[in-house]
Parts: sequence; structure tokens; C-alpha cells
Amino acid sequence: MLKLAWASLRNRRASAILTILAIAISTLLLLGVERVREQTQANFANTIAGTDLIVGARTGSTQLLLSSVFHIGSLNNTLSWDSYQYLTKLPGVKWHIPMALGDSVAGYPVVATTSDFFSYFRYGDGLSLKLAKGTVFSEMNQATLGAEVAARLGLQQGDPLTLAHGSGGISFSDHDQHPFVVSGILNRTGTPVDQAVYIHLEGLGLLHGEFDPEHSADHDHDDHHDHASHAPPVYTLSAVLIGLEARPLALRMQRQINTYKNEPLTAIMPGMALTELWRTLALFEQALLAIAALVVATGLLGMLTTLLASLRERRREMAVLRALGAGPFSIFSLLVSEAMLLTVIGVSTGVLLLFLGLMLGSDLLLTHTGMLLRASPLTSNEWVLLAAILAAALILSLIPAWRAFRNALADGLTIKL
Repeated sequence: MLKLAWASLRNRRASAILTILAIAISTLLLLGVERVREQTQANFANTIAGTDLIVGARTGSTQLLLSSVFHIGSLNNTLSWDSYQYLTKLPGVKWHIPMALGDSVAGYPVVATTSDFFSYFRYGDGLSLKLAKGTVFSEMNQATLGAEVAARLGLQQGDPLTLAHGSGGISFSDHDQHPFVVSGILNRTGTPVDQAVYIHLEGLGLLHGEFDPEHSADHDHDDHHDHASHAPPVYTLSAVLIGLEARPLALRMQRQINTYKNEPLTAIMPGMALTELWRTLALFEQALLAIAALVVATGLLGMLTTLLASLRERRREMAVLRALGAGPFSIFSLLVSEAMLLTVIGVSTGVLLLFLGLMLGSDLLLTHTGMLLRASPLTSNEWVLLAAILAAALILSLIPAWRAFRNALADGLTIKL
């Protein structure tokens, strides 16, 4: 029956190809939406690992997470250096990474921090940051670049760099009086780390007139010195990443920081903040999937329309088959086989287009959107979606098959003169 269905489709190849293309494109869209949803969540989850708390000025947990880790949006308030000193002295704190944001290089965010960032920051399954070239900044005028920044701006170790005040692609003024030099370039991580420029806190303080190196002539630029005996490198920070000696301490310490009397602070746990973010975006995700499902339904309805429209023209074909001994159930099976062949070829073409697009366009997508999509094997959810498409096609194919069955039965009972 499949050979007969294939021969019949080849005989009507123009309409068959159009139907296959419609199903392929709708399958591509549905799987594309699902892959973007799944891998975006995976990429967000892989962006930060091993950090127990993120602390910032009083703000929403999602805003603090997005701005401090993903460099999306900005924080309106900052926390003072005194509050940072308080955080570092809390019992149970194993390590801490101060971060000051707000400047940029050609639209890429500048993160002022200490060398502790490169020692303690983890992503993915606890992976540490590695250098592809050069070294981590050790002087106030040095900058370490994320892989994407270096590639897009064509910068190498030793190249000059000019920072601008302002972020998100909006620069209010260039800091021409304090040029920086690229000290090193990080390996690609597939996280927002690739799209940032990292400088020393003191370098940022110098840019903004908050730090006077003459008053710290004896400073050896070691990030583990006692800051209390020196003027702080910056007056305020955007956020502080904290790692604890024991993870169960996180809830108690979060409560302690959130009720700090001297300054309104917000402490969040990255995992819980991400869960809250996905809960917020759930409606948007469902809307996207619904639109993609409607496109698939449109493609399948197009196939149904094509098969129904061809039934009148194929009356003669059915009569020949009946004359050759084919029964009404054989005609029924033929129409179902044709519909399933069209769907299977269309779905397979859609999957092929998805993987082809991911292999050829993933680098371009990462460059222009920062979104990392991999050509990984189909997930269980994607297999379920493909099975749903085939099941829907099977159900819809019963309509033209039943019509053909009735026509074949009626024609078989009609007395021909």
C-alpha cells in the first residue's frame, strides 16, 4: 500500500511538494520555539553555579539577578562600601565578589571587580573561568575581555581600550583621559561572561574620581589586603556575589541581610530567583507554543484540503483500482497512507532544516543576540511534539479516507450502462 501511495503522490508531485513544505516549515517553527524555550532555560541555569547569595540594594529579585549576572537592564540603587565590608565579615562567608556596573565599551557592559571573580566564579557544572590569551588584570589600567567582546571588536592582548560612561549601548561620555590596555582574553563559555569587559575596582574608581592612587602608594594591588586601612576603591557597588561555607546557611543569612538596619539590602538565592523568572515568563512561553501549534494545524489543514480537493479528480483512479480488485478498505488505507507519507516526509524535512539551521546559524545567533542554541539530539519534549503532529495527521487523514471509502462503495454499487 505504501508503494502505491508513493506512486500516487509522485503522480501529483506539485501539490505534494507544496504540502510537504507547509508541514516542514510548521514543524521547524514548533521545534524551534520549543528548543529556544528549553535551551534558554538551560543557558540561564548554566550561567552561574556555586554562588549561594547575590546581594544588592533594595530591589526586585528578578531585576537584581538579570542586571548583576546577565547584564540585562540596570540597577537604580547601589549598596555602600560599608555595607560590603559588613557582608564580608558575616560568619559563614567563604568568599565574596564585589561588582560595580554602569560603564560600557561599544555597548558591551563593563564589570569592575577584583581578581576573586576569576578565582571563585563558576558556571555550568561548576566550571571555572580560563584564559585563552594573556593574564587577568593586575593594574588599574588593564582590562580582561570576554571571548565575544574580543571577537566582535577585533581586540588582542596589548590593544588600547576606551571605556564610556553609560550602559545598554547608550554612552554619555568617553573616559578618554584614562585609556585601558587589554591584559587578557577569556575562553568562550557560552554565558554572558563572554559579552563583558572586566576591570579592577580601583580602575573604575580612578575613572570616576573616587579613588586617588597617591593616597595608596603602598598598595600592592593584592585583592586580599585589608581595605579598612585604605580609602575604598569605589564608594558604591552594584552587587556582591557570596559563597558560603555551608549551603544550609543561605536562608538564615538571606533573612539577616534583608533585615540589615544600616541600609536597605536585598539578598537573593540565584536558583530561586530563576524559578521566579520562569514563572513570570510562563504565560509568554505558552503563547509562543500556542502560535507555533496553530501554524502546525494550518499546515495539516492544508494537507487535508489538498486531499479532499483531489478526491473528485481521482474518481477515475479509484474506479481503476476497484476494477483491479481493490476493495473499499484498500481505498481507505491508500488515502491514510498518502496523508501519513506526506506528514512523515514533511516532519523529517522540518527536523533536518532545524539541525541545518542550528549548525550553520548558531554562531551568528550568538553574535547578534547572545543566545546559544546547540544542535543537540531531540529531547523527550520534542519527540512528544513530533508524535502529536503525526497523531493529528492520522486523525485528519480519516476524513478524506472515509470520503473515498464511501465514494468507492457507491461507485461499486452503481449499475453502469
